Amino acid sequence: MDFPEAPFFMPEINMYICSEMNSTRQILDKDRFNLVLLRLCYELIENHDAFEQTVLVGLQPRGVMLARRMRKELERLLHKEITYGELDITFYRDDFKTKPLIPNTTQMDFITEGKKVILVDDVLFTGRSIRAGLDALQQFGRPEKVELLVLVDRRWSREIPVSPDYVGITVDAVFEERVSLVWSDYDGPAEVNLLSKTTDE
Repeated sequence: MDFPEAPFFMPEINMYICSEMNSTRQILDKDRFNLVLLRLCYELIENHDAFEQTVLVGLQPRGVMLARRMRKELERLLHKEITYGELDITFYRDDFKTKPLIPNTTQMDFITEGKKVILVDDVLFTGRSIRAGLDALQQFGRPEKVELLVLVDRRWSREIPVSPDYVGITVDAVFEERVSLVWSDYDGPAEVNLLSKTTDE
């Protein structure tokens, strides 16, 4: 699947501390999303060179939106195709028996045996989705190493001891607040908002 070429931006690092209730606050706009995306790609290239033994895997459903954009930008920077897959974790979740879940598709036409795997997700919150992703990944072999990349690291909310290797932005928020990603279109930039669960009438 082809995606439009991403523009060139200089990398940038952002961290936000947000606790205001009953409001919607934009913490990452679409222009800054492109900055963060490019920075993350450069960090991956710095650590994985030409991706000869590295694969990129997006976690269904929301992680693939970020992973597809990263794949396109990495291939533009490296001038080559990289090994890419999308992994469904529905039946590896610890709550799949307690609430209705709709499975997504897994598209992995390679094995991960001896490879370095970069798992991509949108928001790291409790860590339970990442644990499910690690369990699902084992069906494709034993990787040499697994790294985690997230667009938003929501700290102080972890239920599973998981720490990301690559972070777009860090958000410190109270438990009642929710991080919301709004994608402009199928392969366009995103914006990140911090929402309260309760709003004024």
